[in-house]
Amino acid sequence: MGMTLEGIRHWVFDMDGTLTVPIHDFPAIKRELGIPQDDDILGHLAALPAEESAAKHAWLLEHERELALASQPAEGAVELVRELSARGYQLGILTRNAQELAYITLKAIGLDDCFAVEDVLGRDEATPKPDPAGLLQLATRWSVKPEKMVMIGDYMHDLNCGRAAGAKTILVNLKDNPWPELTDWHAVDCAELRGMLG
Repeated sequence: MGMTLEGIRHWVFDMDGTLTVPIHDFPAIKRELGIPQDDDILGHLAALPAEESAAKHAWLLEHERELALASQPAEGAVELVRELSARGYQLGILTRNAQELAYITLKAIGLDDCFAVEDVLGRDEATPKPDPAGLLQLATRWSVKPEKMVMIGDYMHDLNCGRAAGAKTILVNLKDNPWPELTDWHAVDCAELRGMLG
């Protein structure tokens, strides 16, 4: 691998299901918005006529706001982020959610003081994952090469984003790893990941 976790000081987290307990019911959201179950929500909305897309985005934002306010931290997430912050590491968020809701979520789980406002990127600040644009944006802002960064998430989109950017990847909050070819490290939860810091 050529690098241990100890050598990585730039950490970018997915939000839902990574730092928080997953509460999005994606099949229900797709039913409500008339999106085929096999389609990506953001991709589908982007392809709609402007007026219909705007109306459905507005519904999605309101639905997600309610979820954000009720966010609960994932196992070990608060302790992990606080530990990284105490070490002086650079921390970012890259989410397919809206940026304003990412702030609400961070506040709800008590971690809003660990992330600089400009280092929290939502779906409107960068092309959504799995596109690497957001990760590359943070690399530029932090003046660091992507290979010195790590993308942490609970889904294939996060891992593909990290790989495409040239960053390291960590899969968390899944007992088994269905994507070993995309994963540099795997931890069943953030508590186990914290134990891997060294």
